[in-house]
Amino acid sequence: ATCRDGWIKLEGEEENVAIAASLFQSLESALKAGVTIRNRDFAYALNTVATEGPDALDGLYTTTLQTSSRKAPVNPKTLGQKRYVDAILKHDVTFGMGPAGTGKTFLAMTLAVMALKEEKVSRIILTRPAVEAGEALGFLPGDLYEKLAPYLRPLHDALQDLLPMEEVQKLMDRGIVEIAPLAYMRGRTLNNAFIILDEAQNATAEQMLMFLTRLGFNSKAVITGDPTQIDLPSSKRSGLIEAKRALAMIDGIALCEFERRDVVRHPLVQRIVEAYEALRKSND
Repeated sequence: ATCRDGWIKLEGEEENVAIAASLFQSLESALKAGVTIRNRDFAYALNTVATEGPDALDGLYTTTLQTSSRKAPVNPKTLGQKRYVDAILKHDVTFGMGPAGTGKTFLAMTLAVMALKEEKVSRIILTRPAVEAGEALGFLPGDLYEKLAPYLRPLHDALQDLLPMEEVQKLMDRGIVEIAPLAYMRGRTLNNAFIILDEAQNATAEQMLMFLTRLGFNSKAVITGDPTQIDLPSSKRSGLIEAKRALAMIDGIALCEFERRDVVRHPLVQRIVEAYEALRKSND
């Protein structure tokens, strides 16, 4: 390929030229739509058209999610992310499962904020299992809020990536956005809400059933987790694993599984995920 005066000339076998032309056309469309293309995005796009054909990227860069005029728009950057966003928009209950860095929680929160802004729901509820990595809250210092804060902080941080800090605080003060441990969902019926259960692999089977049956009228639930990162005691069943088996064929529920190529964090994260997967397979 040669580049001159803004033009790219492609030479080679017809099939390879078609793939390269499709790649550059897709990236050009993305740039015109305001999508920022970084090196890792180009690498993903190149690998995708090379392995899946020239039409593989069709529609990928057409979705733009805007939560605030003061924050940059959010764009799905992989086919897995695009399918996940489409699934959440079309289904009342969506499971997003896969390794860290695939955008499972962030994209769900983006859609939750958009639904609130568009008045499709009247509140957002973000929840996590409160016990992770073997630490019991009763043995941690401080009052209940101080004990819970470290577990819920990642959700708060993600919100601040989507909305100005003062707006986040205002929504939380008014109870429009609630960040709470999973145990606080018991006994409630959540109507007109966008509910996200994060780190769901650490919810027990009983907790998962409890959560899923909280869903009320005009509500949407997204459950995210990584089945390879379960911190529960061996005697406890992961609710995420059980739900995947039980609900696979239920209408109205979408099960989205991310692959390691959907990782959009620092390039090292993808290589770390791959290295650990290879090690675990060799030990099986």
